[in-house]
Amino acid sequence: MMKKLLLLCFVCLFSFSNFVAAQNNLPEMKLTKSELEAHMKFLASDELAGRRTGEVGNNVAARYIATYFEAYGLKKAPGLDSYYQSFMLEMASPPSSGSLKMNDVDYTFGTDFLILSGDANEVNTTAVFAGHGWVDENTDDYKGLDVKGKVVFVLPGKPGDEDRRAIIDAGAQKRKLAAERGAVAVFELYRMQFPWDFFRRNYSRERLQVAESSTGKDETGITYGFFKEPSPNPIIELQNGKSFKIELKSTAATSKKIPTQNVIGIVEGSDPNLKEEFVLLTAHYDHVGVGKQGGGATTEQDSIFNGSRDNAFGTVGLLAAAKALAQQPSARSVIFLAVTGEEVGLIGSNYYAENPLIPLKKVIFNLNIDTGGYNDTGVVSIIGHGRTGTDALIEAGLKPFALAVKANPAPEQGLFDRSDNVSFARKGIPCITYSPGFDEFDEEIRKYYHQVTDNPDTIDYNYLHKFCQGYAHTTRQVANSKEKPQWIKGDKYEEAGKNLYNK
Repeated sequence: MMKKLLLLCFVCLFSFSNFVAAQNNLPEMKLTKSELEAHMKFLASDELAGRRTGEVGNNVAARYIATYFEAYGLKKAPGLDSYYQSFMLEMASPPSSGSLKMNDVDYTFGTDFLILSGDANEVNTTAVFAGHGWVDENTDDYKGLDVKGKVVFVLPGKPGDEDRRAIIDAGAQKRKLAAERGAVAVFELYRMQFPWDFFRRNYSRERLQVAESSTGKDETGITYGFFKEPSPNPIIELQNGKSFKIELKSTAATSKKIPTQNVIGIVEGSDPNLKEEFVLLTAHYDHVGVGKQGGGATTEQDSIFNGSRDNAFGTVGLLAAAKALAQQPSARSVIFLAVTGEEVGLIGSNYYAENPLIPLKKVIFNLNIDTGGYNDTGVVSIIGHGRTGTDALIEAGLKPFALAVKANPAPEQGLFDRSDNVSFARKGIPCITYSPGFDEFDEEIRKYYHQVTDNPDTIDYNYLHKFCQGYAHTTRQVANSKEKPQWIKGDKYEEAGKNLYNK
């Protein structure tokens, strides 16, 4: 009996030793700090001038990422002959001046209302209200309503979907619907969940957006903008079925086309039964540029917003995972997607979500990296912890590197819906954002967040090393798991998930 017990103990010890050895031999365990540091020092170098979307430094960063995808042996996505998912942006400039008068009350251009697009306009006409200004198979807000030659005021977004992304996405169609019915202008009521002053500062200047036409020009020509409802509020009269005179005048908006790209590569899974399922890894590689375009304070010595933390940190993590998973693939396939335009409205991730190169229903999970900085190098902050059934897998992915989970820090910031993961969450894909460790937006975070001080020489490279190893290893845990992530019951994205996966 004693011999059998000793033999059993020996077998268990031998098996455990083999398991530990196998774990230690995984490629992510062998990622070197020096290689990751080299990536960081290039991507956040002065020569890339803040990697602003649509500018040369951003394109150089894309080429750098694509070069390493090729060197690691990643496959190109279906339908592409390179690692680029290319698309066109337009640099839209709002009108330089305008005026609005309703019921003998003058409203101030750029303060009380914004005009985002449209030809030069000068009208003295009637204002009307048209619900959401939406028409589809279930809705016709223009039914029985004469808007020809009139200015139309509408609720923001679409019926049943008035979040920020829905409002932005619906704008082009709302302009088209109003123009087709002869309206001369359409204004959405401003009812978003973040301050009007923040919105108007961003939309009162040049802005990047996905080009809506081959010319990059709003071809409807209709005046389109947002109106901040005052007190007393004249819109209440419109909503009650009344109409009144309105005088509107504006100069023309202008735009120009600019090419840009996401960067994408694929590692095929090793399990024939699972390789048609995909884990999607994302990180944005853009930042905010140089000088005034960066938005923060500059000095005579430094005007470049290098973006080491935001988000060269995440881009290095993506490259690290690509190398590790390419050397030893996981059971499921993995998509590596470096997205552009996060800093100007989640443009790249939203573009991919609307134009996927792998059907979204084949994607079981999105593991996004984004960060504003870190103040705790013993943890990784998981934005979305507790929502997708992946908590144990994430903890297992971090444990070999002595990293713990910090769950959903700074909840008042609404971080889950502010990064690229939300572009995929809205489609139904379970997701988290994997972020360098922090518990609150304290002085240590604000010191570097969107500041010219966020340079590569301020990075803790020992922490970057562990963070990247943990990201690659966490990806492997999810991609090898028998169970698929799914939204917990009652989550705001649960219904979208059911629709995507036909559950």
